[in-house]
Amino acid sequence: MTKLLAFLPLLILLAAFKPAEQPAKDPTIPTDVQALLDKYGCAACHALSRKLVGPMWTDVAAKKYSAKRIAQLVAKPEPSNWPGYVPMVAQNVPKEDLNKIAKWLVNLK
Repeated sequence: MTKLLAFLPLLILLAAFKPAEQPAKDPTIPTDVQALLDKYGCAACHALSRKLVGPMWTDVAAKKYSAKRIAQLVAKPEPSNWPGYVPMVAQNVPKEDLNKIAKWLVNLK
């Protein structure tokens, strides 16, 4: 119960944001990867060419993390890596899907 209360301010903050109109899907994101980003809610906070709640995918790629490091940070985020953004809550993405997303990010220019 106390863990839930700890996330309450974050949930209130997120609820205060008006969802942005969904732009047309970016053709540079492979369809299978976009499907995973949508399925696991990644696309709700991240986009390729504009800042939302979280950093742009291109900004994440610019950090030059390995696919393994990206997977670690999705499972156990470190907010100190992204000052100025709402801290990401740990995500539970199956390993196979997470690896596919992470490999795409590593290769993103």
